[in-house]
Amino acid sequence: DSTAGIGTITFYNPENSSLAALGHPITDVDTNEIMPILNGEAVKANVTKIYKSTDGEAGSLSCDFTNEAIGSLSVNSKCGIYGKYQCALSDKRLYKVANSQEVEKGSAQILCTVDEKGPQLYDVEITRISYRENNDEKNMVVKVTDKNLLEKTGGIVQGMSGSPIIQNGMLVGALTHVIVDNPEKGYAIFAEKMMQQSEEIK
Repeated sequence: DSTAGIGTITFYNPENSSLAALGHPITDVDTNEIMPILNGEAVKANVTKIYKSTDGEAGSLSCDFTNEAIGSLSVNSKCGIYGKYQCALSDKRLYKVANSQEVEKGSAQILCTVDEKGPQLYDVEITRISYRENNDEKNMVVKVTDKNLLEKTGGIVQGMSGSPIIQNGMLVGALTHVIVDNPEKGYAIFAEKMMQQSEEIK
């Protein structure tokens, strides 16, 4: 079966030319099981409209796919989707990946694309951290505090999954889910988990 969706690339790993995105799996809507990937492609997309999140209803980014491939996709796991990138990294910034113990409650920023300006940093606050082993996609609770982003999106919307979280100059995590009853808040995964998965990409 074929499927397509909007999500955010979290990082490129230049050590093995892998890419990581979403921070959560793509699942079958009927069975909720993780869908296996035989082959797939990551392509660039342009944001065309924002459907804002409101209390009780998650918003979304509406995008047009382009024909410009970013890379191939080969793994759909609890920690996101992974593959090999085929794009130049000349305009990308290099970050150290924090281990989970380096993540702190308090101010941070997310890097996401919600309009034609491309990736922008927005202020957030990490309000909760969990180290439970069975909590693959929900290691943190993040609250959007940036007035500009709240005005544009109402908080976290579908399509922002995978948006990198930056704290103390390090990549600490990625957004994974909006909390529908309070869309200013959402869950996030530790970047360390995504990095470990990316290192297994052959």
